[in-house]
Amino acid sequence: MATPAALLPATAVPHGLSMSVSAALNSSTPATLSPSASATPAAPSIFRTDLLSSVSPGIPIGSLPHKPVYSTPSPVENTPQNNECKMVEVRGAKLASFTVNGSELICLPQAFDLFLKHLVGGLHTVYTKLKRLEITPVVCNVEQVRILRGLGAIQPGVNRCKLISRKDFEVLYNDCTNARSYAAVTQAPISQQGLIRAYQSVLVQSEGLVGGKL
Repeated sequence: MATPAALLPATAVPHGLSMSVSAALNSSTPATLSPSASATPAAPSIFRTDLLSSVSPGIPIGSLPHKPVYSTPSPVENTPQNNECKMVEVRGAKLASFTVNGSELICLPQAFDLFLKHLVGGLHTVYTKLKRLEITPVVCNVEQVRILRGLGAIQPGVNRCKLISRKDFEVLYNDCTNARSYAAVTQAPISQQGLIRAYQSVLVQSEGLVGGKL
């Protein structure tokens, strides 16, 4: 049995959708049924513009530096003048050096092996000291590294090296020697006390042995 049309529940039709249906019926061209643009809520943006605008109040976003401040300095320019190596005397020893922008720079690993190896734990300790002293060594280019390997200033398998000026090396050397002297002074009283206690212990034991024999 067919259900009378009057008994069917009325369904509310959105205003935008009803206008699209009537327009499609009156037009000879078939139209797709789509809700009005105003009926569709705008999707929230996945980017937070407040964070982008608050990166730096005085610096535009497009002008931010591309390289972080903690990055390694660029190597020395690979030119014949910068790659000319010569042996110089430093504290009575011969070290390989290059002249870059008019400044004489010596091989830091070679200087470490000759003067600092017995004062500090390792080359990483030297770099820590240089950072604390605000001294930035110069990075060798590929040709300079090849020359230093050929001279025996660095090990054959090493593919990077750094240079340092005479003035900065003297600052580094004094820092290493002062640290070693301070450590020796602070440890000396403790070692003397230990020797005295050991000597007293030996005397007590020897007196006990003598008294037992008597």
